[in-house]
Amino acid sequence: MNLRLVVIGVLLVVAAIGLYFFLGDPEPPPPEAAPPPPPKSDIDEILVASHEIPVATNLSELDLKWTPFPIAALRPGMIAKSVEPMAVQTLKGSFARVQILEGEPIRRDKLVKSSAGGFVSATLPSGMRAMSVSIDPNGLTNAGGFILPNDRVDVMRVSRAGDTSSAEVVLSDVRVIAIGRSLQDPQGADRTVQGGNATLEVSADQARALGATQQLGGLFLVLRSLQDMGRPTPPERKNSLTIIRYGAPVTLGR
Repeated sequence: MNLRLVVIGVLLVVAAIGLYFFLGDPEPPPPEAAPPPPPKSDIDEILVASHEIPVATNLSELDLKWTPFPIAALRPGMIAKSVEPMAVQTLKGSFARVQILEGEPIRRDKLVKSSAGGFVSATLPSGMRAMSVSIDPNGLTNAGGFILPNDRVDVMRVSRAGDTSSAEVVLSDVRVIAIGRSLQDPQGADRTVQGGNATLEVSADQARALGATQQLGGLFLVLRSLQDMGRPTPPERKNSLTIIRYGAPVTLGR
């Protein structure tokens, strides 16, 4: 009886081994599916002015903030947080070239970075100078006060001898940096600026000529058309002289 049980057990073991080799290794379980990627957001953040920023403001972190903005509406020049997350710290200490309204996107072309010096020196192109000339604060020598910062002007000198006056253009197509202490174009209906001096952007040679001429007095600023920007006033003919008699210009041959 015991022998029979042993034989049956051996047969069962042999059958199990044969079945294992017949069926082979069991197939591994299928891999678990990877979790789906998180949905891609269509909103980024851009850097904007947290309040109105006047011209020449030295920016601090309080002047800048991030605000949500559609990625599809991003334009070149905008500063996106996904691209420049440290932009607030990077731009701190920059000067505002122009007035920036509250909520307006911050663009680098509206700022100038300067490690030393003030706003005017930071914005002057290489080789240029800032020089002030005296003007009538009531606007009599600067187009009634309608000459504003960033306008282009001719500098004219008027000299008098007896009852006659002569006028000549000393400098042509010069940019106005400031009128008085105003560095920006005022907003509102009354867009005029009054001041006792005008700061002009000039070259070194122009600064020397203007300094010598200013000692003679009688300087006037003549407002130029925007369409004439970059086109200096042609010099007067050497064989003629323009004089003003009783308010009327008269050209005389030489």
